[in-house]
Amino acid sequence: MNADLQRPKGTQDILPPESWRFDKMRRIALDTARLYGFELLETPIFEQTQVFMRVGESTDIVQHERYSFIDAGGVDLTLRPEGTAAVARAYVQNGMYNWPKPLKLIYWGPMFRRERPQADRYRQHTQFGAELYGSEDPGADSEIILLACRVVEQVGLTNPDVRINSIGCAICRPNYRKALVDYYSARRDELCQDCQNRLEKNPLRLLDCKVDVAIRQTAPDLADYWCDDCKSHIESVMAQVSQVGRPIRRDPYLVRGLDYYTRTVFEVGHPSQGPNTALFGGGRYDGLSASFEGPGAPAVGFGMGIERILSAVGDQFPPDEAPLIYVAHLPGFMGQAQIMAEQLRNQQLATESDLLDRSLKAQLREAGKKARLALIVGGREWEQKTVQVKDFANGQQHIVELENLPLFLKDRLRDESQDTNGGSNL
Repeated sequence: MNADLQRPKGTQDILPPESWRFDKMRRIALDTARLYGFELLETPIFEQTQVFMRVGESTDIVQHERYSFIDAGGVDLTLRPEGTAAVARAYVQNGMYNWPKPLKLIYWGPMFRRERPQADRYRQHTQFGAELYGSEDPGADSEIILLACRVVEQVGLTNPDVRINSIGCAICRPNYRKALVDYYSARRDELCQDCQNRLEKNPLRLLDCKVDVAIRQTAPDLADYWCDDCKSHIESVMAQVSQVGRPIRRDPYLVRGLDYYTRTVFEVGHPSQGPNTALFGGGRYDGLSASFEGPGAPAVGFGMGIERILSAVGDQFPPDEAPLIYVAHLPGFMGQAQIMAEQLRNQQLATESDLLDRSLKAQLREAGKKARLALIVGGREWEQKTVQVKDFANGQQHIVELENLPLFLKDRLRDESQDTNGGSNL
């Protein structure tokens, strides 16, 4: 294929059965969030560019990862690179600050970042996120963390690794920022180019560097600069998460990459991915809604990249498969087979029929690859208003009256489901 016709670099075609894994993950994430009382919100996949400038002009997604364009009306637009700013815009624009508190919102959809393609990081990727507005209590932070852990455990990543830190507030963070700048300024010549830039624009990100690791070992610790309220807040969050049996530990170098965070920041990983490896993260952003000209509101949330989660869990998370029925037919009975297939679908039974008018042998060979049960339409049985049913699980064959067929099929498929889930054979 001509290169000009191929999909853009850093994107993917999600083909079956992988597409069904995405669908299964979506259902698990949304259903789990409903257990906590969260409601689904959908925002446009593009916003006016200024919406995303609110995440901080020194962040990577603002500086060089945006997909921005001027539309035919001269409006500066950006494809959504992350969900939190879009939710904050919707929260203010739709007057959701007047809704009962706390307000619990979730979203699912594509995000776009022009970053260097690498394993499980695509320029278009899918993200699930949760945002909780209206509570500054540590319990809001702990609930967000518990929801995130429950989702990944439902997928199969049991015992997730939770790391947390507090980057302080407007009262205590300036003192820490000054101490950090003083410390790193004295070592400027030893820093990588990225950290020399961060020293001027976003000093907290110095702690996040994967190159200058040795230098940060003796850097000032945020914990030594927390005000009493920030100290009490993170201690309460950690205690509440621990009390329900979720291990959690403080990481003094965890700061996250977006400028809107206040106090709590956290990341969730898994031992199978190596120590201190983040699958996703989140935190608190109490001042974000005010930047959209709305009333300030305490808020906390997370964003979860689905590609990374599915890659981490691998084959342990197979797609759900409908227990398929295949309607085969003898020569001259293709139309009757199609009618029967549609009647079975009316009974909510997943059914296929032959559309190539193949021989019965070829049809049954195809049925054996994908179905649990095969029906054979035609012949003497058909004249007697019965149909032959072949069970591929045990090789048995049955003659079933047409009027009893839907109930018989449902019973057989129910038996299969019980066997699969450890139930008894009937």
